[in-house]
Amino acid sequence: MQPAWTTRTPGPSEIAALARLWFDGWQDAHAAVLPAALARLRTRQSFADRLSAMLADVRVIGDPDAPLGFCAIRHDELDQLFVAPAGRGRGVAAALVADAEGRLAARGVATAWLACAIGNHRAARFYEKCGWHLAATVVHRLDTTEGPFDLEVWRYEKRLSPAVAD
Repeated sequence: MQPAWTTRTPGPSEIAALARLWFDGWQDAHAAVLPAALARLRTRQSFADRLSAMLADVRVIGDPDAPLGFCAIRHDELDQLFVAPAGRGRGVAAALVADAEGRLAARGVATAWLACAIGNHRAARFYEKCGWHLAATVVHRLDTTEGPFDLEVWRYEKRLSPAVAD
């Protein structure tokens, strides 16, 4: 039986641990399928800087010094989802996605979207298992330390149930 995971908002003191998780997870999931020019720009410091800017929209599962995973939303997008190897297969990703979907619905988002790296079949299978569907292949503009970087990605979408007021 899977534990009932609780998501929480991380504090600034957790940025280093989350950046390490994000950097390692990004390398694991993307290094083989994305351009080397982008991988060169995705340093641990770049992840720490990005986390600092988005921290209010991040939710995490796990201890502050050893997070099991995190998810970030932005506007109508499930923007980032990364799970440490210790959290994989334990329901961490599903709990983070459910939390993100709930937060997006609470913002009034009817259809959420996410960008999935072309070739990241593990992630694609997971998103489909969570009810997301491949809507298109699109060019997604990424922010980098050297300016915009255009990358062709799979765009997944999901209709969200309206949030119920308490």
